[in-house]
Amino acid sequence: MAPTLFQTLLGAAFFRLPETLRVLHGVRGQARHAGAMTIERSGGLAARACARLAGVPAAATDAALSLDCTTGPRGEIWVRRLGAPPRIVQARWRLWHRDGQLRLRRGALQLRCVLHHHDGTLYWNVVGARAFGVLPLPARLLSEVRGNEREVDGRCAFEVEAALPLVGPVFRAHGWLHPANRQD
Repeated sequence: MAPTLFQTLLGAAFFRLPETLRVLHGVRGQARHAGAMTIERSGGLAARACARLAGVPAAATDAALSLDCTTGPRGEIWVRRLGAPPRIVQARWRLWHRDGQLRLRRGALQLRCVLHHHDGTLYWNVVGARAFGVLPLPARLLSEVRGNEREVDGRCAFEVEAALPLVGPVFRAHGWLHPANRQD
């Protein structure tokens, strides 16, 4: 059986991740995860424009979250649904790997991430990006764009934050996920 995307990127470290992270990133075929997410966005004009370009949803507190993962030989597709009708925000990401980096495409942005595992936490560090598929963004611009995942109370807890030079904080999102068929 071929390794999953995250098994390929992390190698043996994948199997040292907490079980909830292995379940989330070990999907073969299709899976749905459910949880909640809070999004804090900055109010400045430049920060709002950057958040819009990145497809960051409006501020929300403890909004219902579902994540559908579909895996295949060319990578993974993640579809996120946030909130309840009539306020549904959908996001679609395409993930694949190249040169030992996770590639993530969302709308006008393609991010290059390096994954690190330490003491039960999976860290995502953005090391490069392109806007509109052709415009490279300087790596130093993205040094404060990062995320992490860890296990908390049997759930996959996550946090993502972005700050940019001259712009300051753009957004912070945090929440949790678990397999959708699990009852809490």
